[in-house]
Amino acid sequence: MADEVKPISPLKNLLAGGFGGMCLVFVGHPLDTVKVRLQTQPPSLPGQPPMYSGTFDCFQKTLMREGIRGLYRGMAAPIVGVTPMFAVCFFGFGLGKKLQQKHPEDIQASSGETKYAGPLDCAKKLYKEAGIRGIYKGTVLTLMRDVPASGMYFMTYEWLKNIFTPEGKSVNELSVPRILVAGGFAGIFNWAVAIPPDVLKSRFQTAPPGKYPNGFRDVLRELIRDEGITSLYKGFNAVMIRAFPANAACFLGFEVAMKFLNWAVPNL
Repeated sequence: MADEVKPISPLKNLLAGGFGGMCLVFVGHPLDTVKVRLQTQPPSLPGQPPMYSGTFDCFQKTLMREGIRGLYRGMAAPIVGVTPMFAVCFFGFGLGKKLQQKHPEDIQASSGETKYAGPLDCAKKLYKEAGIRGIYKGTVLTLMRDVPASGMYFMTYEWLKNIFTPEGKSVNELSVPRILVAGGFAGIFNWAVAIPPDVLKSRFQTAPPGKYPNGFRDVLRELIRDEGITSLYKGFNAVMIRAFPANAACFLGFEVAMKFLNWAVPNL
């Protein structure tokens, strides 16, 4: 018999989404480090090879030079930032579903140089260099990346959950492997949309002050002129390798946390 379908609780989504975000960071941070280093490596000089020839070369060099800690360098910042971000993201997801429902069952930095000692040091130096605007540098590009990508993210997850749910069963009864597959592919579709603005954001945020006075338009113009249209997909392999396990972990963490909350505080 199918489990009783409970009404959507945006507050539970908030808490479970935060836990899911922590799972995503822990699993995905090493390849996120690789992705950012690939996206922000300086162009190679004529006749010289690039700093990193690709995803595996960057991973190997980072591991050899800095050890496993190098791959997890700076993880405190995304833990502090991504956890509430995903909490709010899943809260909005839950609220959006609740607003559509009439019944509960409806709708289912690359030089290798250490510039910052940690997240607090980074925030302090950014504020000293450019004030509050320095901390929010790249916000427009972040919105250009996250708004369409998040829509693709949750749409894909819900669509796959419905496909994987046997007739007469509830999505709440999905097995762990099916949740992992749905979450993993949701991450892949999310990043297929998000990579170009993410490349622009990474390049813009790590550029010296004043280099791009017209914002992302200058970044886009320079990238296409100097490196071609394929430069907008720098770090593609690292992103896609990371996307499946990291987002599978995120959605599994979310679903496990939701089950726990439904059991521990059913009336929340």
